[in-house]
Amino acid sequence: MKQITGAELLLQKLAYLGVDLVFGYPGGAVMPLHDALYKYQSKIKHVLARHEQGAVHMAEGWARMKGRAGVCVVTSGPGATNLVTGIADAMMDSVPLVCFTGQVASSFIGSDAFQETDVIGITAPITKWNYQITDSREIPYIVEKAFYIAESGRPGPVVVDISKDAQLNSVSENEFSRFDKNDLKSYRPNYFPNMNQIRSAVDLIEKSKRPLVLVGHGVIIAQAESELKEFVEKANLPFACTLHGLSALSKKHPNYVGFLGMHGNYAPNILTNKADVLIALGMRFDDRVTGNLEKYAPKAKVIHIDIDPAELNKNVKAEIPIVADVKKALQEINKLIKSSNKRDKWFEEFKKGFELEKQKVLSRQLNNSSEKILMAEVVSMISDLTNGKANIVSDVGQHQMITARYYEFDRFNSWVSSGGLGTMGFGLPAGLGVKLAREDEQVVAIVGDGGFQMTFQELGTAVEYNIGLKTVVLNNSFLGMVRQWQELFFDKRYAFTEMKNPDFVKIAQAYGIQAQRISKKTNLKSAIQKMLEFEGPYLLEVIVEKEDNVFPMVPAGASLDEIILEVSQIKK
Repeated sequence: MKQITGAELLLQKLAYLGVDLVFGYPGGAVMPLHDALYKYQSKIKHVLARHEQGAVHMAEGWARMKGRAGVCVVTSGPGATNLVTGIADAMMDSVPLVCFTGQVASSFIGSDAFQETDVIGITAPITKWNYQITDSREIPYIVEKAFYIAESGRPGPVVVDISKDAQLNSVSENEFSRFDKNDLKSYRPNYFPNMNQIRSAVDLIEKSKRPLVLVGHGVIIAQAESELKEFVEKANLPFACTLHGLSALSKKHPNYVGFLGMHGNYAPNILTNKADVLIALGMRFDDRVTGNLEKYAPKAKVIHIDIDPAELNKNVKAEIPIVADVKKALQEINKLIKSSNKRDKWFEEFKKGFELEKQKVLSRQLNNSSEKILMAEVVSMISDLTNGKANIVSDVGQHQMITARYYEFDRFNSWVSSGGLGTMGFGLPAGLGVKLAREDEQVVAIVGDGGFQMTFQELGTAVEYNIGLKTVVLNNSFLGMVRQWQELFFDKRYAFTEMKNPDFVKIAQAYGIQAQRISKKTNLKSAIQKMLEFEGPYLLEVIVEKEDNVFPMVPAGASLDEIILEVSQIKK
């Protein structure tokens, strides 16, 4: 019987599962696995990040585009702990990951050996499942189980910690058991809806006069674009998107009424509290969407469809809670629901709200007479020049909200950002992962000067693998979102938010990346065109207005009715 090492056995299983790309960073406790990867290069490509956090965010970006688990391989101790932020980010945003961490030899576990860390204990609260392998014979079963758990039901991250001796020890290729999902007695994701609940939902929707569909990330995860389109068109329903729901359907769709949340559009936020029925699809009623829960949607009966039963009735009580895959639930609803041409008055209220926002916010942002460039102008120009069809990745902060608001997403699943955890430093590495997943498509990462400096060493990864990501740094020399709150609620006490930044263009050029800086509005269009047309990685730094604010805004603790459109509305 042929004998192979545990490391080779692991790679055989990865290849069997269709894995052809992993992100990682080598070290002592994972050297056997990286040595095996060296031999497997024709089957599995390894992308060397410049930091483990960069590796895990790349895996997230790749997974968000592919709908499959992204894979990381890092060493023990600090290698593993440097993954923690990305793992937590993936858990919050339902991103499938399988992270392999090296561990000291099993005989040393518990002895505080060099670079030993209790990875299982550290990651237990932020993973769907984790496991430590100390016996090579466990590898095939555990690896297959890890991918099944990461990718099924509500997706999420899984950590597999492997001792060094388990990687080195030899085992027969046939000396192991195969994984069977039926072995998992306590983990049985439910994909199919209860038809009594579906019929009740259809009845409630058909009787409603002021319904609103809330589209969340679950619609994209379930690949339910066509089902959503049929649903809102057949029943003539207005729909709004959460941050992660953006790009589930085109913003140009006539039934699209805006972006939900703290910095979302005025109309869907204010009219949530006038709706008589809310149809929540694959979203979790995050506090950034609901505002003050005690005052949230007081007139609405809620239909909540989600594959994770833990989300139902967690924050908002549902009249009809449906545990199911959104795609399958919508398929059943669409079979039963009748066509409707009513609700013209309800749609008219959204139009009025849009006109007010246009007057108070949009016209100021997009028709700015000042020579200083506003972030909205940059994002709007990128949107125009790409016809809303690029894959857009953002970091976290003001520019994130501006991008969500002003990029006209016209393609399914073309938007990636860090939502639940709000991870600064996410944008650049996630953008690299997105570009590796969609090599023949335009990918633009829009980042702030603060977040960019947390992971800009990944420019080296872009160069090494010639990843043609276009990075736009909106530089206002501030930690912009915190500064906005300091201006509006802390009497302009800018405590530790102003930044003395390095020369980003020189940094990019030092890595060998083409780069340009602009500060004049007259140069904006030509600079963006040049960036988009360039073959290979490119960085464009745009010096933007330092004290620009993102409106509308729902202040902390306020209800959606208290959304503000301008500074003068803030109560001191």
